[in-house]
Amino acid sequence: MTSETGLKTASDLNDKDEPIYQALMAAMVEHQLPPGSKLPEEALSEVFGVSRTGIRKVLQRLAAVQMVTLTPKRGAHVSMPGVEEARDIFRTRALVECANLPAVLAHCQPPHLVALEKLNRQEKHAHDAHDGPAAIRLSATFHIQLQTISGNQVLTEMVTRLTQRSSLVIALWGAPWQQGCRCDDHDGLVNLLRQKALAPLTAALQHHFDHIMASLHFERSGDTLPDFAQLFANKGMGYAWKR
Repeated sequence: MTSETGLKTASDLNDKDEPIYQALMAAMVEHQLPPGSKLPEEALSEVFGVSRTGIRKVLQRLAAVQMVTLTPKRGAHVSMPGVEEARDIFRTRALVECANLPAVLAHCQPPHLVALEKLNRQEKHAHDAHDGPAAIRLSATFHIQLQTISGNQVLTEMVTRLTQRSSLVIALWGAPWQQGCRCDDHDGLVNLLRQKALAPLTAALQHHFDHIMASLHFERSGDTLPDFAQLFANKGMGYAWKR
């Protein structure tokens, strides 16, 4: 199926394409493929051992969720959110995630708290180990899992897409040391969730987003061409890459 924009949708990806989509998405979210990175079909085809047609479908799908920009005669690049887009992404996240907190509180059960606390421990460990990709991934997962508690699948999918785009914003505009969110903020959110304190929880989450926005430095980096063979080597995707 093709979307109204003419870009391929998820149903166009076959069993072989889907792991490539997930590998590229993870590399972008974890800042291993920074904004502006070139994504040449030929190089990716060689690394993943698939046709350029297969790579093109994956890139079209990533473009459909605004993680990749496709430009005639220039090819594909990891998207580079502009200043206003960057601000709008976090403003939208704050609006949506804060508004959904009453539903989160209404459905929250002890196992949800245990799962969030486990994520926070893992995130803290990643920060302590200076494992940037893991810290970024776990930070995003915390926000998604928090909203999942509400049972609103549509909203959860929206938050998932926004967290992916947020990662590009932080990669492009964040300080060099910035690796996702502050662990202490997430711990505080869980404590307020346990207390079922809606007003303080909402204020804390809004402050959390305000802090992220305040930490951004709007300076742009240039285009890069990563070493795809090294980046995607031994990813354990379930099939062998072309050597």
